[in-house]
Amino acid sequence: MSLPRIAVIDDDIEIRDLIVGFFRPKGYELLLFEDPGKALKEISARENFCDVIISDLRMPTMTGLDVTRTLRDSGCSIPIVIMTAHQSAEVALEAIAAGAYDFVVKPLHFPQLQVSVERALVLNKIKSENETLRAVVASNKGTASGIIGKSPKFLHALDLARRVSNSTAHVLVSGESGSGKEVVARAIHQFGSRRHGPFVAINCSAIPETLLEAELFGYVKGAFTGAIDKRIGLFEEAKGGTLFLDEIGDLSPPLQVKLLRVLQDKTIKRLGENQSRLIDARVIAATHKNLRQEVESGQFREDLFFRLNVIPINIPPLRERREDIIPLSEFFLHKHAALNCVKISGLTKDACEFLLRRPWKGNVRELENLIERAVVLCRCTTIDVPDLNFEEEVMTRNGNPVASKESLLTSHRQFVVREEHIVPLEELIDKYVTFALELNGGAKDRTAKALGVDRKTLYRRMREMDEAKTH
Repeated sequence: MSLPRIAVIDDDIEIRDLIVGFFRPKGYELLLFEDPGKALKEISARENFCDVIISDLRMPTMTGLDVTRTLRDSGCSIPIVIMTAHQSAEVALEAIAAGAYDFVVKPLHFPQLQVSVERALVLNKIKSENETLRAVVASNKGTASGIIGKSPKFLHALDLARRVSNSTAHVLVSGESGSGKEVVARAIHQFGSRRHGPFVAINCSAIPETLLEAELFGYVKGAFTGAIDKRIGLFEEAKGGTLFLDEIGDLSPPLQVKLLRVLQDKTIKRLGENQSRLIDARVIAATHKNLRQEVESGQFREDLFFRLNVIPINIPPLRERREDIIPLSEFFLHKHAALNCVKISGLTKDACEFLLRRPWKGNVRELENLIERAVVLCRCTTIDVPDLNFEEEVMTRNGNPVASKESLLTSHRQFVVREEHIVPLEELIDKYVTFALELNGGAKDRTAKALGVDRKTLYRRMREMDEAKTH
């Protein structure tokens, strides 16, 4: 974690030294300026230059109020503490009106100055958290229910979800793992009249059969070992709302029978009691399996399948909705950049091409995980291919990760054509030399041999490439 940074603007060297002597042992980094003009230039040139500014009021070339007004006019929101020898309400009001956070009176009482600085740091943190929350909320308002997608297949599924949202019919959402089945189920809930009720979700494959029955139907005290008190089940918890049964295809045969009875009678019995209770929950089920095949193989009850499959909605895998990859990537980028309080403007063109080429076996979930990891590990203001290729970097050399041959071949497969135009020969040679070096782990002798040139030729080309980068 970086040290809190204080920029001190004062033409008095003794005051600057006293401030340094007080704050530096307490874990602060001090940035000292005698000339306010130079300080303004430095602070304006770099975002987040410091956390707090301490400025003297009276200086030969510029006053502390001038410094404050200039920074505020430029949009800089760094808290400014003004030091003044004039103990008057007028001066204090003028400083605050100019945009100063606080003011202290000379001779300095350093504990008081420290309190001002620490309060300013807390203010910074609150502002940062508020900006993060606003960014996350704004990113979730991109479309209805926070759903991102514009491919025809996905829009068809979303339109169907909207049309059935106010009905009481059971819905079966199918699609590969990570394709967004729960997102669509939540959309049905939010579009419909039950949106003011709870949305309760459970993954049927993640809980053992004995516990799943208790979770769904609830139990009374003493129903089984460990049942020390009564508990309502998820069917009752979802009263007035929606119960989402994910991975319904993994439900055991005994539970399939009980679920069928619940769907037919709209009643449940808690474990350990004989009393039937009416339920008021819409059931939406989801599966990554082909339930028709499961029925044919005897793994899933046919009558339960038809009861659940009143309105089938299929979610296409991400590889079949390429139009959604970049919008989803940008959404996840802004979301996780805000959550991690980092400044990342977007994806490079190469990164976008890399994302479009991937098979996405894990669908949207895999995409979000990849973007989140890239956001956390990225050292620049934009995400490029190496940031996204991190998961392929499984080998190491001298403690540093090295991309696998498979990932290199994937990332370089289309470098011959750019925007439907042939890449110039000189540029293509440079790209190919870089590719060959990466493929051979940076070994120049082996690379030269693979390219069919002598070492001197390779060294000369690499030197020319380096010189071209510096110009």
